[in-house]
Amino acid sequence: MLDLALLRRDPDGVRRAAARRPFGAAFVDEVLDIDAQLRAAKTAVESLRAEKNALTAGISKAANRAAAAAELRPQLAELDTRIGIAAEAVAPLEARIEKLLSDVPNLLDDSVPDGSDDADNVLVRDSGRPPELGFEAKPHWELGEALGIIDFERAAKLSGARFSVLRGAGARLSRALAAFFLARAGERGYVEIVPPYLVARATMWKTGQLSKFADAMFLDADADLFLIPTSEVPLTALHGDEILAAGALPLHYTAYSPCFRKEAGAAGKDTRGLIRQHQFEKVELVWLTEPEKSFETLEVLTADAEALLQELELPYRVMLVCAGDVGFNSAKSYDLEVWLPGQNTYREISSCSNCTDFQARRAQIRFRREPKAKPEIVHTLNGSGLAVGRTLVAVLENYQQPDGSILVPSALVPFAGFESIDPAGVAH
Repeated sequence: MLDLALLRRDPDGVRRAAARRPFGAAFVDEVLDIDAQLRAAKTAVESLRAEKNALTAGISKAANRAAAAAELRPQLAELDTRIGIAAEAVAPLEARIEKLLSDVPNLLDDSVPDGSDDADNVLVRDSGRPPELGFEAKPHWELGEALGIIDFERAAKLSGARFSVLRGAGARLSRALAAFFLARAGERGYVEIVPPYLVARATMWKTGQLSKFADAMFLDADADLFLIPTSEVPLTALHGDEILAAGALPLHYTAYSPCFRKEAGAAGKDTRGLIRQHQFEKVELVWLTEPEKSFETLEVLTADAEALLQELELPYRVMLVCAGDVGFNSAKSYDLEVWLPGQNTYREISSCSNCTDFQARRAQIRFRREPKAKPEIVHTLNGSGLAVGRTLVAVLENYQQPDGSILVPSALVPFAGFESIDPAGVAH
């Protein structure tokens, strides 16, 4: 949520930043107009209370307090009525401002390039050349079905479209990837968390998932609990409504979890394979840090995710996400895109974002610089380290062999316990 004090202090700056997003800047004038009404209502309440306090003080100083109280009782009663009427206007105005600001995306950092969609994202760097396989590469859905390690037909029988069943070496390879990601996160100082996969509506709101993305979430209406779309949600909200002690920051957490989303991309896009599914697994990386360190932390977070792709020797590139493609909560994002030879393109495998104070202001996550210092809002960051299913796709397509077998990246062998999957789908 945007800082109302910032809108009051620098409305023109907010307008310029907000205008770079598709959402636009029209909200600024609307919020400031309601805020003026709110401040006038609060001033009226304070003025009336001051008038009442003055009368009450006069009674206490009167020689005959009982007589003075009797004389002023009608005025005091009238003031109480007027205070009540004036106070009734405050809460609805506050609610209107909160609703408006809840629907507004984060302000973009100046370093974010202009653009309307992912075609305008800017290449920052790339790593590794797409492999020259020497034969026509197959997409992962053909490889997986031929090997018998991915079963889309039975998944559809169980649950419908956009689900999959992994079996045998496929299931083991997926589990190995998750273990590999968590192990490397631990080596980099991330504290591993096993969070709840169902969270309260308030938790979803605190992390910016509601109300904008409500239609994309799976909800247990009776319990009013949401299946998490990413473990970013419980990890970021872990310290909601807390004031962190001096010296506690930075905090960095990781979690492996299933993720659940109704929306699976544009209609007719990615209808085959593992790229967009209603249920998938991901290892998430989350940071809480001091405001002045959040953009340098974004570089560290991105490097942590990149290091996994480097160890797996997968060709990838880093894209600076343009203004029209940056997520709702983010002020700046990098997308890591891995090369998929079976589809002859790069596809996103991780998105690393600095959400500045946007989520933490909703969640009221604060810290003290010194033991008695005034609490300040932390900055939050998140990124995939990595998406398990998409990494499985990248491994199958980049490490496929002419005979249909799959080699396992050397860094993954200790976690998988095998070095290859033969054409019959047997791990060796």
